Amino acid sequence: MLSKHILIVGSGSAGKRHARNLSSLGCRISSFDPRADHLEDLARETDVVRASADLNKALDHDDLDGVVIASPTAYHCDTATKTLKRGLPLLLEKPVAKTLSECKEILELQMHTRVEVLLGYTWRWWPPLRRVKEVLNSRRIGRVLFAQFHMSAHLADWHPWERYQDFFMSSAAQGGGALLDESHWIDLALWLFGKPARVYGQVEKNSSLEIDSDDNVDALINYDDGKRISMHLDLYGRPHEKFIRFVGERGTLIWTVDPNRISVGEKAEQTWKHEDFSCDRNDMFMAVAREYLSVLQGQRPETCRLQDGLLVMEIVEAIRQSHAEGRTIYLE
Repeated sequence: MLSKHILIVGSGSAGKRHARNLSSLGCRISSFDPRADHLEDLARETDVVRASADLNKALDHDDLDGVVIASPTAYHCDTATKTLKRGLPLLLEKPVAKTLSECKEILELQMHTRVEVLLGYTWRWWPPLRRVKEVLNSRRIGRVLFAQFHMSAHLADWHPWERYQDFFMSSAAQGGGALLDESHWIDLALWLFGKPARVYGQVEKNSSLEIDSDDNVDALINYDDGKRISMHLDLYGRPHEKFIRFVGERGTLIWTVDPNRISVGEKAEQTWKHEDFSCDRNDMFMAVAREYLSVLQGQRPETCRLQDGLLVMEIVEAIRQSHAEGRTIYLE
């Protein structure tokens, strides 16, 4: 079987990771980025067939089998549209697009062209979270009544090799900010519990970080069955902290990134049963790459699809609307 030839659109941190992983699985790699230094950095890590600073020229080759979009969110819609019109299956980094209307535009074109798209909300592939889903579905802690989603990580620590002010996350125009980029957490809530009934949220710039994107999000997400979710996302916290806490009628389940563990408590005392994991962060990206290669072989995406991303964007825009109008937003 001939190796697949993949164009990596966006040669920054995420693009270089996808290039490394797909290359390790036997793929040939080409790259696009308007910045020459990004193209050079990727080429130093991964053998490259072609490198281009012109997207149309990069896409205009008959030997391409697929495209990975790992550019800033603001450019997703234009790139995805051009890719789908060329009939090339996509691995699209989250979120789908900067706005719900752009997301719908991509989905409508995908449905028309029937070109497959795998969406990269990568935590869905993380073994501890898959185990969390199993435990919740087993009803071990009973019916979940409350969940706390918490992500706190100082932006200056994300890419220590560059000024955080130059990172796209600092720019609202490029689609940066806690709400959009960390919509992973909204996706996880939807993956675990489905679509909520109503949301209330605040989206703010509260810290002294030199950015014009949002760095603080607080949201209350409510379900008709009585389940309540509290979600906090920030870009200024140290030490970094990522966890989800589920409180059920018979016990509590906690997932943490550090330590890499899930814990279940079923008694009044602070006695916990721990399940530790040794997986590496890149493992979930490798799992995404393997599923993408199966899509290139003709399989339909299973773990995360455009429709999942559309629902995430509905919640994102509901939170934005709630903040702007100071009221609870009821979802259709």
